[in-house]
Amino acid sequence: MADDEVELIRDPKTLRALAHPLRWKLIDVLATYGATTATRCAELLGESVASCSYHLNMLAQYGFVAEVPGKGRQKPWRLVRRDQSWSSIGMDDETALAAEAAGDAFLEKEFSSIRERFRGKDREPLHWREVTGTFATLEFLTPAEAAEVHAKIAELFKPYADRVENEENRPEGARPVRFFLATTVAPRRD
Repeated sequence: MADDEVELIRDPKTLRALAHPLRWKLIDVLATYGATTATRCAELLGESVASCSYHLNMLAQYGFVAEVPGKGRQKPWRLVRRDQSWSSIGMDDETALAAEAAGDAFLEKEFSSIRERFRGKDREPLHWREVTGTFATLEFLTPAEAAEVHAKIAELFKPYADRVENEENRPEGARPVRFFLATTVAPRRD
C-alpha cells in the first residue's frame, strides 16, 4: 500500500463503530485540537462528559483513537486513524448495511457542521468570509474522468498535510479549514 493510500475498512463491527454522528464529531475534535480529554470534548461539542467518554472508548475499541499515557484522572485521547475509507464493492449484505450506516452518520455530521459554520460566517473577520463558501457543478464524465478529477483535487491538499499532525508547521494565522467533496452520480433514467 502506498503512503498516501488509506486502508479500506471491511469489518462490519468496525464500520458500525462509525455509525454514530457524535463519534464523527469526536474524531473531528481530535483531528483539529490534537490530544484532548473527554471533558474538553464535552465542552467543545455541548455534550455530556459521560457520553463523550463512552463514545471515545467505543472508538478506541476499534482502533480509531487511543488514550495518551499520563498522570492524573483526566487522560487525553489522540487520533490513531486520521482517515477512514470504505467501499461497498464486494461486501456481503451485513457489511454493506454497516457501511451505509457509517456513511449516513458521517454525512449527518458533515451537513450539520456545514450548516453551523455557515450560520456563523457573518461573525468571522472579512478576510475569512471572502474565502469561504460553496461550489457545486454538474459535469458529464466517464468513470475514468471522475476518478481523474477526484485524484487531482486530492493532490492539491498534499502540500498542507504535514500541518495537521505538526503544529510547528502551521503558519501564523492558520485555522482549520474544512473542505468537503462529494462525488455522486445521478440515477439512470432509462
